[in-house]
Amino acid sequence: MTDTPARLLNLLSLLQTPREWPGSELAERLSVSARTIRRDIDRLRELGYPVEATKGAVGGYRLVAGTAMPPLLLDDEEAVAIAVGLRAGAGHAIEGVEEASVRALAKLEQVLPSRLRHRVSTLQNATIPLTRGDGATVAPSTLTALAGAVTAQERLRFGYRAGDGTESRRLVEPYRLVSTGRRWYLVAYDMEREDWRTFRVDRVSDPFATGARFTPRELPAGGAAEYMTRSMSRAQPELDLDVTFDAPADFVAARLPAHLTPTPTGATTCRLRTRTADSTEWLAIRLALVDAPFTIHAPSSLTTYAKDLGARLSAAAAKAATTTTTATTATTATTATTATTG
Repeated sequence: MTDTPARLLNLLSLLQTPREWPGSELAERLSVSARTIRRDIDRLRELGYPVEATKGAVGGYRLVAGTAMPPLLLDDEEAVAIAVGLRAGAGHAIEGVEEASVRALAKLEQVLPSRLRHRVSTLQNATIPLTRGDGATVAPSTLTALAGAVTAQERLRFGYRAGDGTESRRLVEPYRLVSTGRRWYLVAYDMEREDWRTFRVDRVSDPFATGARFTPRELPAGGAAEYMTRSMSRAQPELDLDVTFDAPADFVAARLPAHLTPTPTGATTCRLRTRTADSTEWLAIRLALVDAPFTIHAPSSLTTYAKDLGARLSAAAAKAATTTTTATTATTATTATTATTG
């Protein structure tokens, strides 16, 4: 193999498998001499790939962890698997999946060959992820479009649906994507309103970069996460939450988001006291999903909503039971009439 760049890529692909390669085997695989392999190993090291060599009869070469992350070569199956995984994580704002995952997805999908991009879309369209997230789902293509504009510092146009259903078109300078664990938000400077805004990404439609570059403005407060926190606290009044559970703290914590962490009060009891900007509706549903007896001490609005929700659920269950009983009675009567007629 006389094409040096192609040979280096093939050599790197071999070394990225988790094993040690004897120099003679690498030379045979690439149809070159052992001396050429040694020169190519030195070239890879110069490019930042930490290739370790061991001496002896059973010695060889292997790629080890270094101080920086070098570029990786992926085969078709690996690229598809990573893209599908990143899409699934980005589409549902799962806690712990942050902007880095979206940047990785944007980079990967940018270079995926069309045949692989089609395989990724086909596989994702044919599967339904079962998640415990409570936030609205987001199209991965929307996230990657926003992430690309943030990285390239390009002005962005998109359609936006406000909380009251009002539709509008926006032209913004995108600053950062922020994940709250349940939802994705875009922090951006709105050109027409001449002010900073936060946009729920699940309400964004048809985003596209205009190609017009911009110099990022300075946020009025700290970083994007801090600005996002302040914006959310202004939009949603905070609640002083106080709830006790008849269940161990670790059991309850495993079923609640990280920002709602209970404190043990006994071997089989715990208490959750915190200040949160979450809505009463969302809190009531999340507490019910813990699947353990609990008592709401505060706020009173949550107690009221929980009572109303419980009454609606009880009424729905009673209606379902009545319908089932009526249907069973009708079936029995029909069967009896048929038997008598016969």
